[in-house]
Amino acid sequence: MSDDKKRELKDIGRRHFLRNSAVTGIAGAGLASGLGAGAMMQSRQARAAGENGIEVAPGELDEYYGFWSGGHQGEVRVLGVPSMRELMRIPVFNVDSASGWGITNESRRVLGDSARFLNGDAHHPHISMTDGRYDGKYLFINDKANTRVARIRLDIMKTDKITTIPNVQAIHGLRLQKVPHTKYVFANAELPIPQINDGRDLEAPDNYYTMFNAIDAESMEVAWQVIVDGNLDNTDADYTGRFVASTCYNSEKGMTLADTMRAERDWVVVFDVEAIEAAVAAGQHETLGDSPVPVLDGRKGSKLTRYIPVPKNPHGLNTSPDGQYFIANGKLSPTVSIIAIDKLPELFDDAIAPRDTVVGEPELGLGPLHTTYDGRGNAYTTLFIDSQVAKWNIADAIRAYNGEEVNYIRQKLDVHYQPGHNHASLTESRDADGKWLVVLSKFSKDRFLPVGPLHPENDQLIDISGEQMKLVHDGPTYAEPHDCILLRADQLSPSRVWTRDDPFFAETRAMAEADGITLERDNKVVRDGNKVRVYMTSIAPQYGLTEFKVKQGDEVTVVITNLDQVEDLTHGFCLVNHGVSMEISPQQTASVTFTADKPGVHWYYCNWFCHAMHMEMTGRMLVEKA
Repeated sequence: MSDDKKRELKDIGRRHFLRNSAVTGIAGAGLASGLGAGAMMQSRQARAAGENGIEVAPGELDEYYGFWSGGHQGEVRVLGVPSMRELMRIPVFNVDSASGWGITNESRRVLGDSARFLNGDAHHPHISMTDGRYDGKYLFINDKANTRVARIRLDIMKTDKITTIPNVQAIHGLRLQKVPHTKYVFANAELPIPQINDGRDLEAPDNYYTMFNAIDAESMEVAWQVIVDGNLDNTDADYTGRFVASTCYNSEKGMTLADTMRAERDWVVVFDVEAIEAAVAAGQHETLGDSPVPVLDGRKGSKLTRYIPVPKNPHGLNTSPDGQYFIANGKLSPTVSIIAIDKLPELFDDAIAPRDTVVGEPELGLGPLHTTYDGRGNAYTTLFIDSQVAKWNIADAIRAYNGEEVNYIRQKLDVHYQPGHNHASLTESRDADGKWLVVLSKFSKDRFLPVGPLHPENDQLIDISGEQMKLVHDGPTYAEPHDCILLRADQLSPSRVWTRDDPFFAETRAMAEADGITLERDNKVVRDGNKVRVYMTSIAPQYGLTEFKVKQGDEVTVVITNLDQVEDLTHGFCLVNHGVSMEISPQQTASVTFTADKPGVHWYYCNWFCHAMHMEMTGRMLVEKA
């Protein structure tokens, strides 16, 4: 390439380049701007971080917990904000050899029948609420890939329930009931399928439907499902407990890309939760196939739903923290639609038309995807194609919709590059405090050192405490961390060590009691035919059993209880050449089952560094020939 050509490419504005590439479908093309500009950007970023006071010194703690979806890793990542330091990873839909998730008996009980899946696609993490405020009890997240919803206990930061949703495919949007408490987890099934999906109607898309799903937050059982026209994308709930709204980007029921973009308007579906509960109680529902879940008809004309036309292929839907509005983001329209929640009772009484609920439709830029809020009347919308965040005032946008000449856009900030979700601190609750905005950008391009053809993505932290947004931090991320949620550190009280009667390992404890074993004391082998249960304690730097003997072909269950009480003194158990490893944190009991199919000597060792004599914390499994 000539020097003139190189200079020409360097002069192309990066955002302009990416806008064009996204529109033409070649957004993956690399920028040719070189690494020098990236290094300059990093130094500017460091200066900005210092100027805006986000430095969290060693030994100091962050003000917020952030929970990031792990995307295709199927996990949840815990970060401190504003430092953006990764603190922990919580395995959910994935196999994790460090903790033994997907390997231990305790985790496989949680995974249930879906333990056979080795993949997950974690999208939307959301925290349980009481009276519209985070209560720090649970975090819920969906798996789009295998149609599951999981619950994480935030006291122990472990997944304790996973539910597979029947009758549907691809759970995408997920939000929680906000008041009076999180009774329901609301989950959208995105992709329409035949009902019943047993091989009938394969070539008849008119008979494909999808559903809006409510999961009981405590039992994690599906409470009810509502069939809808079109499909469903993102969702959010109001602050009365009555209404939930969901976007539909495929009102056409198209089976191809072109078909899904025919209509100039799709819709937001509004669900009346009180009417749905009454219909279930009255028996006005059916069941499908082998599932006992009540299924109700929410298609157009139903008393349970209303369909509000909005432009075009809408994506995100977000409730303002004052409880006044649902805001639906147009994606293929430069606009977002402001829906007045206080008009919804009139809509369900048929006193007004669906479009009468729309009180504003500001034009923000190209590719609006998601909106978040600062609690001061301003909204922040990601513009995917423009690679920007638009800050705009909701009241002014409504005035402009009513004909006043007013500039509702306060600022546009370039982000890098092509943002999807964004999330401001405490924004999904009544307590939105307008301090920090996280933007999750899908492309990083030249922001970081090159690491091969697969690039990291880019999370950016923006200071929104003043009149102007200020970008203060870049952070590379792996495998599409789709969304995140922030809560104040004082809203969460994680345990420091396990309690011995924790329900997480209650079934293992019951098994031990049936065998006459006291987990905190006994080191013993129990044989039941060809099933062998090996009970041992661990205390740094030694296992209670340094050898045990079994026969070839035995089904072996190893149960270990960590007697250490020192915070952070975790042990592990790794059996060489058997695919067996697990974490045993202080006062925890963990178990794993495998087949001893290879005669000979097989060593096990502690794989979590625990003591100066950690390397000597070993033992042998002696397998006799059959």
